[in-house]
Order: sequence, then C-alpha cells, then structure tokens
Amino acid sequence: MTGSVVNLAAALAIGLGAIGPGIGIGLLAGPALSAMGRNPEAAGVIRANMIIAIAFAEAVAIYALVVALLIYFVASPNK
Repeated sequence: MTGSVVNLAAALAIGLGAIGPGIGIGLLAGPALSAMGRNPEAAGVIRANMIIAIAFAEAVAIYALVVALLIYFVASPNK
C-alpha cells in the first residue's frame, strides 16, 4: 500500500473509532449529572457507576488508537 493510503486508513481508524465513545460518554454523563442533581443522596453511587461506564466506553477509543497505530507503523512501506 502506498503511504497516502496508509495515512488515510490510520486517520479513519482513529477518527471513526473515537466518535462512538465520545457520543456514548456524552449520552451517559448528561443523565447521570441530572440524576445527581435531583437526588444528591445517591450521588456517590451514581458517580461511581458513571466513572466505570465511562472507562468501558473509553476502552473502545483506546482499541481504535491501537488499530490506527498498527496500521500506520506495520502497513507503512517506508518505515
């Protein structure tokens, strides 16, 4: 593969791989913060569950980064 195709593939891998977790974290954090505002006594439990869910969503973006780096460094002809 040529260098420009490899660069495009790596950019698409991380670009598209980061969209999903970004949207997911936004959809998760908004309702969680609203719930903490409505019920402050349960804020600790809600916060803990929100942080765990955000970590799982962020793992998907890290996997996309690993795939992009593999594409970039392994498939690149001149490196």
